[in-house]
Amino acid sequence: MLKIGTRNISTNDPVYFIAEIGSNFDGSLQRAIDLIHLAAQSGASAVKFQHYTAKSLISSIGFENLSGKLAHQKSWSSSVYDTYDAASLNIDWTETLSKECEKCGVHFFTSAYSIDLADQIEHFVPAYKVGSGDITWSQFLNHISQKNKPVILATGASKMDDVVRAHDLIRRHNDDLILLQCNTNYENTKSNFNHLNLNVLKYYSMRFPGVILGLSDHTKNHVSTLGAIALGAKVIEKHFTDDDTRPGPDHSFALTPSQWVEMIDRSRELEASLGLPEKNIEENELGSVVVQRRSIRASKALKKGTMISEEDITMLRPCSVAGLEPYRLSEILGKILDRNIALGEEINFAAINPTHDS
Repeated sequence: MLKIGTRNISTNDPVYFIAEIGSNFDGSLQRAIDLIHLAAQSGASAVKFQHYTAKSLISSIGFENLSGKLAHQKSWSSSVYDTYDAASLNIDWTETLSKECEKCGVHFFTSAYSIDLADQIEHFVPAYKVGSGDITWSQFLNHISQKNKPVILATGASKMDDVVRAHDLIRRHNDDLILLQCNTNYENTKSNFNHLNLNVLKYYSMRFPGVILGLSDHTKNHVSTLGAIALGAKVIEKHFTDDDTRPGPDHSFALTPSQWVEMIDRSRELEASLGLPEKNIEENELGSVVVQRRSIRASKALKKGTMISEEDITMLRPCSVAGLEPYRLSEILGKILDRNIALGEEINFAAINPTHDS
């Protein structure tokens, strides 16, 4: 178990939902505030932004030398540098956004994309979220892992060697680690479901015992969320917007408030359904046990003193609390009845003469 703020995150606690606003505030502080309120009303546990500057994140010449945009960046009308520059969050808004989250009863998160920014946001976040793209940035992971805050690490577009390296580095200083399975394709196509690999969560649970697991996801419906929760995910991060038709890099694959409400409602139902890893008769099944199970009953009227044989027996519903289930037949064969038994009546230990065995 670990804590994010005062909230327990463990296998026995409700799933923690992070609404990733990303760049969906569209450069407006008021939109950012409005989205915080909408996310809180939609059931989010936390709201997340991203702190970066294009200068600290992007090499213009590097992207120019790629001879064309790749992946989801192909649809961007501006250069990669200019798109990130326009979408960046003003660091001066951090305190305002953090306080707004506090008013709404949700945690404030932001992914810091430089060591300097990680230091600047330290007093505003209850945990550090690291995007998949920085899983190989060992210097950054080493820095934030020593800040005595939980680390949430997305593991998209990574090989197992990358995950193990990052895991080992962080846990050298910090046991409070959450690993998120992730696929970092943002193109919002149905074919993306073929690449989610939710079963990686099963492998993570064996390879990293005791580490909290989760999912960072960019698909539009709730299949991935429900599947991940069924496989043990306790943290879910999905993008959030008020309108998925707005222009911008993060809107098209984000969930709207109504979709968030539906996702969380279905997730809470699933959590309740998963229950405990034990097989017992549940309280609401006690009546079913009586009316659905067969008991040992008389196939004909039997007189007191009869020695019970298989010809005297039939197996019929119901099975009262005192009734004997069919697998216990050998316990009464050859026993002597202590009273008359009617056709179809249960034959139980109360009907047997305790002093006259065969």
